[in-house]
Amino acid sequence: MAGTINRDDIASVRERAPIEDIIGQHVALKSAGVGSVKGLCPFHDERSPSFHVRPNAGRWHCFGCGEGGDVIEFVMRIDGLPFAEAVEYLADKAGITLRYEAGGAPRKEGRSGQRKRLLEAHRVAQEFYAAQLASPEARTGRDFLRERGFDRAAAEHFGVGYAPQGWNHLADHLQTKGFTQDEMRAGGLVSDGNRGVYDRFRGRLIWPIRDVTGEVIGFGARRLYDEDQGPKYLNTPESPLYKKNQVLYGIDLAKSAIRSERTTVVVEGYTDVMACHLAGITNAVATCGTAFGEEHVKVVRRLMGDVAGGAMKVGTSGAKVIFTFDGDEAGQNAALKSFQLDQQFLAQTFVAVDPEGKDPCDLRMAGGDQAVQALLQARTPLFEFVIKTALGANDLETPEGRAAALSAAAPVVAGIRDRAIQPEYTRRLAGWLGMELDIVRRAVSNAAKSRGREPAAHTGTMPQVSRGGDGTAASARPDRRDPVVRAEALSLGALLQAPTETVNDPLGQVVVAEMTPAAYSVPQYRAVFEAIMAAGGPTQAGPDWANDVAEQAGESLAGTVSELAVSPLPHDKPETLGHYASSVLARVLDLSLTRAIAELRGRMQRAGAGTDGAQEAFAEIVRLEQRRRLLREG
Repeated sequence: MAGTINRDDIASVRERAPIEDIIGQHVALKSAGVGSVKGLCPFHDERSPSFHVRPNAGRWHCFGCGEGGDVIEFVMRIDGLPFAEAVEYLADKAGITLRYEAGGAPRKEGRSGQRKRLLEAHRVAQEFYAAQLASPEARTGRDFLRERGFDRAAAEHFGVGYAPQGWNHLADHLQTKGFTQDEMRAGGLVSDGNRGVYDRFRGRLIWPIRDVTGEVIGFGARRLYDEDQGPKYLNTPESPLYKKNQVLYGIDLAKSAIRSERTTVVVEGYTDVMACHLAGITNAVATCGTAFGEEHVKVVRRLMGDVAGGAMKVGTSGAKVIFTFDGDEAGQNAALKSFQLDQQFLAQTFVAVDPEGKDPCDLRMAGGDQAVQALLQARTPLFEFVIKTALGANDLETPEGRAAALSAAAPVVAGIRDRAIQPEYTRRLAGWLGMELDIVRRAVSNAAKSRGREPAAHTGTMPQVSRGGDGTAASARPDRRDPVVRAEALSLGALLQAPTETVNDPLGQVVVAEMTPAAYSVPQYRAVFEAIMAAGGPTQAGPDWANDVAEQAGESLAGTVSELAVSPLPHDKPETLGHYASSVLARVLDLSLTRAIAELRGRMQRAGAGTDGAQEAFAEIVRLEQRRRLLREG
């Protein structure tokens, strides 16, 4: 069995694995000041960004849920990996060869944990399927693609492949590559039969389903032959890699456009994603065997940076989500379900439905790329589509039908989050129904009351606690509204984020030499300062400085270190950072001297005039007053 990973190699992983790039694969990050970026936390649902990353410090922290750490801890949390496997994953990305200690040898390729093994098995399977698409047997699959306007280059771009007919072609191939049946079974690549395992996908066209980082985590398979009695589309079952309520087909190819355009196009199938991307709509994705749900919303919101901005009205964040549905009853039901999810977006939501019921793939076949683009340009606000769907289900030529339509549509209008346009749609509804505005307005008002008071939007700001090793609360988060607490926090932030700049400043050299843990009134901050000194002090800070301090601080204070290491420092220019850091440290030292002087004065009064105790206290006051004066003059 392999030993523990060499400490120097772990430090190299932290240093060479770019934390902003690793986190940026999951979260849209935007500037939050000099040397800091922020976005929506991937570990709790929030509407305003409280998740901060400071690349120079190599730390991240969420001021909403209190989670934080380094790049390794992020991978552990986001992918559910143990520490060693997270290090190995990042080392592989950074091109670092790890060394193992405690008598162990380096782990052999493919033996670093279940997740890595399953990802490797899926990579090999995808290559196998892609190669099979060129075989004589796969002609039916190639014809299927060609008839829908997809040439060989398109198939290669999306990694489309073919699963040959028969029972064990993939299983035998994987076995020759060293994978066990248990691993194939765990990944959903094979199924169990009376005579052992057999290929899950047989005689089908195959689409690889990748996560946001580009790793293959599953497959979608389309039936090609009449004798195949299985479903039209068959997907990978739930597995340690594949969670159907979270995965989105095409997310690896669409994520850049989603971030830059702040728009997501949600289509219904694999070929629709292909058609959109080839038509220049590269922000298109599709669900995989399930309806678009709450977990998909979270993935999309994080990538778009779907957040509220100051006094901005709800629904005007600049982000857009466009759903495409078939015009049939199933498509209408999907739109109604999406309207319920609309409440979880700050983005504006739209529906794009072709009047003839054609999906993007059909449109591209019939009218080329321009037809797909025209479909999305002719989008309709989601709530307008839902209102008209409700009206269309009733006979508006009869009083009874109009009354029923009003009962169905009024709750939709009442549910429009943007109160600035709700009155306009109330008026439109009255016009569509041919009813008096007051009657419709009353119905909408009653529907709003029946919905009850809407809960306040969660902003992500909640009380925080530092977590101990057993998960219990170690101590409440210090209140930074207190100016003393804020000064102490800023000083530690400066020491963690700019240690070299601090000690290179003349004032900083003096202050750092005089600072002691007693200068800090907040117990947590006093302990962090002790950890800073235990790590060698700012003069010994290396590339892994913040993590060195976190290690010295221990698990119960690691969250506090992360928070301080990513908290934005209120300075404008990098060249002024050293002076700023020195000034906040001097402020903390000044406050501590002031507290000490006040305590000595109290001791003098208690001792009484002329006593030895009073004289000693007075002499110390004089000394401290001189130190404070020199500090203020410096």
